[in-house]
Amino acid sequence: MPGAFDFRARTRIVFGDGALVRLGELVRGLGARRVVLVSDPGLAAAGHVARALAVLEGAGCEVFAWTETREDPDARCAARCAEVLRGRPHELVVALGGGSAIDTAKGGAILAASGGRMQDYWGYGKTRAPLVPLVAVPTTAGTGSEVQSFALIADEETGQKMAIGADDVAPRVALLDPELSLTCPPLVTACAGLDALGHALETAVTTRRNPLSELFSREAFRRLVRGFQGVQACAGDRTARGELLLGATWAGLAIEHSMLGAAHALANPLSARLGLTHGLAVGLALPIVVRLNGQRPAEGALYAGLARDAGLAPPGLDDAQVLARLLAFLAHAQEAAGAARAEARTTLRDADLEALAEEASRQWTGQFNPTPLDRAGFARLYAELRDS
Repeated sequence: MPGAFDFRARTRIVFGDGALVRLGELVRGLGARRVVLVSDPGLAAAGHVARALAVLEGAGCEVFAWTETREDPDARCAARCAEVLRGRPHELVVALGGGSAIDTAKGGAILAASGGRMQDYWGYGKTRAPLVPLVAVPTTAGTGSEVQSFALIADEETGQKMAIGADDVAPRVALLDPELSLTCPPLVTACAGLDALGHALETAVTTRRNPLSELFSREAFRRLVRGFQGVQACAGDRTARGELLLGATWAGLAIEHSMLGAAHALANPLSARLGLTHGLAVGLALPIVVRLNGQRPAEGALYAGLARDAGLAPPGLDDAQVLARLLAFLAHAQEAAGAARAEARTTLRDADLEALAEEASRQWTGQFNPTPLDRAGFARLYAELRDS
């Protein structure tokens, strides 16, 4: 029998090249005029913050811009965002940036509404007061946070990634404008794309997968492969940028209705202990986990189906041969991260493996991997990553 699911479309999705011009209209349509815009220094330097401010102010909004979010935000970053929100009368928050800016805005909104510390809300449904509406404007194609009811915020002391969720954490609107991603540096584009590819592949095989999540996973992977290949061939290809952005969003919806697996369980400790960006860490772990899960007939067939739909294998190949083509594509995708990939592998030492494996075994996502893994199993995977 197909797996059960409970579908609710929490987020309106608006897509189109140049769609940023609709930001003011969408904000006013939610009944808001006073706005705090949350972003980062890089997007301010690129001119995107100024463009967003001009659109909002042109629609009659009063806007304050806070551009101090950081990559892979921790609880301190969310607390600083909350201080800004408490100090500025506002009816809505606009998050402009990658997953880090969007998750910081979510975390700040939670703390501004409910008080306390981020650690108080680890899990789902623990917020104590409604959040102001959030409009997410992603500028990278990676996390899918623009359509998710969770924020990922790191504990500032341990580096542990905390998944913090509630129904109203999901943005009310996700505004997808491929034009905004044109200024994304090649390495950031590659690492974000690896993260999104990981989302599509992991959600397709978790123990929580269901008919709805499978639809999102399959369409996400098809678009992500096409977009990743197109952007690597021509960084300014707007059609490819659009495919990546839509693929990342569909993968985000797949996470909402499925779950993630062992690649993310391996990746989070790598980010916390070795300082790797999240997308790179996922990209390094992904082939090892796909190879492991692909040994199971059901999951091997699912991976092969995704690869066939995405055009990674010609007709007539059996599942094992198609899986080999999928792994070859992932290896090629890793190469887009270049020196960062090589540097990451050389930093893994024998002394790290047990500590990393202990942390990976405590990650929430690992329990949904189709191949069960304990601490020893994660240690073997880390050793395989080091030696690969």
